[in-house]
Amino acid sequence: MKKENLVYIKLENNQIIRNRKRLRENFIDESHNINNEEIKSISEKDLILLFKLYDKYFFNEYFKQNFRGKISFSLSNKMTRSAGKTIVPRNLSSLEETSERYEIRIGVNFFFHYYELKRKKIVNGIETKDALHSLLMVFEHELIHFIEFYVYKESNCKKNRFKDLAYNIFGHVDVYHSLPTIREIAYEKFGFKCGDRVCFVHNKKELIGIVNSINKRAAVMVLDKNGRYIDTEKNRYTKYYVSLNLLKKI
Repeated sequence: MKKENLVYIKLENNQIIRNRKRLRENFIDESHNINNEEIKSISEKDLILLFKLYDKYFFNEYFKQNFRGKISFSLSNKMTRSAGKTIVPRNLSSLEETSERYEIRIGVNFFFHYYELKRKKIVNGIETKDALHSLLMVFEHELIHFIEFYVYKESNCKKNRFKDLAYNIFGHVDVYHSLPTIREIAYEKFGFKCGDRVCFVHNKKELIGIVNSINKRAAVMVLDKNGRYIDTEKNRYTKYYVSLNLLKKI
């Protein structure tokens, strides 16, 4: 199969479901970190395994037999909005195929915290049933980005070409996700959000500050005449990184 033919793949919905089910079963059998629907630990090797399985079940091992560039995989705990990201060099269109470089990056916190909110979690227009299902759906979205970059040297999930590819190959009917974010979890469980005043104890002293950002911990700005951070009104602050469960909203 020529690489141009990748964009003409069109699978029936029952075939997509069957392929994804077999892929999922193989992944659980072969992964050293994931042995059920929960995701408590994951490595880059798991993403490599996923790519090989998707190549086998959806692309007839096209990439194993024909791909001459390099694709790598990474994990991030700093991604707070996008659950996945495909990265390519700016000069991709001018590179020889053997010099092409692609990277698929996955935001792991979305899957580690999947069960913390009791609501529907929609990915690509499809309601996911567990954390592993949501990972597969995010990975599929990034695979469409990869294919677009590989064939056309550009990719945009808001355009019809991407949406058509995602629907024909994986049955996706949308390009967004509603997986729980750290900010949403913080508000649901602890009652605070960015901009709220909070207090916490540091070195046995209670401090009061404003939540500036929320990731695995919250960044809290506390007024301090010797602080290194200065706002537009010349107030100085010191930044503290505080575990969410140690903060109390004022």
